[in-house]
Amino acid sequence: MTQETDGTKTGGLGTEFLTFTLGNEEYGIDILKVQEIRGYDAVTAIANTPEFIKGVINLRGIIVPIIDMRIKFKLGNITYDQLTVVIILNVANRVMGMVVDGVSDVLALTQEQIKPAPSLSSALDTRYIMGLGTVDERMLILVDIERLMSSSDMALMEQAVA
Repeated sequence: MTQETDGTKTGGLGTEFLTFTLGNEEYGIDILKVQEIRGYDAVTAIANTPEFIKGVINLRGIIVPIIDMRIKFKLGNITYDQLTVVIILNVANRVMGMVVDGVSDVLALTQEQIKPAPSLSSALDTRYIMGLGTVDERMLILVDIERLMSSSDMALMEQAVA
């Protein structure tokens, strides 16, 4: 029997992922968590927040914290250009944005196309990786965006925008 606890489909059913790039890698997040995609605009910085929290924007009257995923994942080479986008998410009843290098497309993956994340050294945090998706020659790092955005190190966001 298939059970839905957090809005994602499990069992033999497929799940749709919004794919995006950070550096040379391609990532995927559950499409159901995505509210909208917009170009990167200036943000209002907030003092004493972690480096990966770029600041906040006013999105139609809602103050939305913006997280730069390149900084969060320690990918370096942070440049903002016309391809840089913000994915607005609705996670755990909170609206937040994440800056990525670009959005690719939406892919439906079957359970057979999703492999478990490999066990890597303890230096690499794989708690937020749901698995690796394969489509033809492409490999996607599937991120559990709800777990990542509600993790203890991101809880600082609550204090930053409260």
